[in-house]
Amino acid sequence: MSIASMTGFAREAGVTGAYQWAWELKTVNGRGLEVRVRTPSGLDAMGEEARGQIIKALTRGQGQLNLSLNKASSAPKLRVNQDVLQSLLSALNGLSLPDNVKPASLDGLLAVRGVVELDDDADDPGQNEALGAALRAGIGALIESLKAARLKEGQALSAVLGQQLDLISRLVDEAEAAPARQPEAIRARLEAQIAELFEGKHALDPARLHQEAVLIAARADIREELDRLRAHVDAARGLLQEGGPVGRRLDFLAQEFGREANTLCAKANDVSLSRIGLELKAVIEQFREQVQNVE
Repeated sequence: MSIASMTGFAREAGVTGAYQWAWELKTVNGRGLEVRVRTPSGLDAMGEEARGQIIKALTRGQGQLNLSLNKASSAPKLRVNQDVLQSLLSALNGLSLPDNVKPASLDGLLAVRGVVELDDDADDPGQNEALGAALRAGIGALIESLKAARLKEGQALSAVLGQQLDLISRLVDEAEAAPARQPEAIRARLEAQIAELFEGKHALDPARLHQEAVLIAARADIREELDRLRAHVDAARGLLQEGGPVGRRLDFLAQEFGREANTLCAKANDVSLSRIGLELKAVIEQFREQVQNVE
């Protein structure tokens, strides 16, 4: 299983009867899971149903779900108001027309206001059911498309994190092999500093000098930090191989990486170790930023 990114976008659209519809879902980084929904008036229940499906499918991230719905334009439907027409005919039948006046024709009757009306009541229950089914199928396909997009980005993210872990491991090895960590090197630096300070007028007892060098080396020992950094690298690699929603655990490891790197820099007793420590901090910060994208 691969890790997934919290960033993704998906769109599903279709035509059902006289309606054109489109679902759009966008997710970005978030500490928890939150999904906002925007639907046309009258489809609030459908939006909440879709929101519930998304929450079941995802673990972390901030999402925005939008539904657009447009009714295709068509020729207007007309209907004859039979009640008005019958009333009009009854009134005409009760009239006695002069000889020079012709009876009303059908087209004349239909031209009377209220006889012919636009049929606005064209809602077809069957069509509404078909639209609901299409929208539900669309949200299912939308979620699968979003998950695929997040997994694809997660694969690229996993490769980047793996490279950063390799770099952290290499810097830990460099710190381990640094000659400046050896008591003999510390003793030589201490002896040189004392000689420069006293300009060769006094000489410390070699045994005392060695003892001081050992004490300084003990205070500056970074063995525990290096061991913990290696353990964190192994744990992070294990999480990347495990896959799934491991973002929170990777974030915790990133914090632990930073803590050990800070301690290493504080204990550094040589320019070379300080350089390695600073490089470590830079790589760890990049690792932490990338981890913020992991679900």
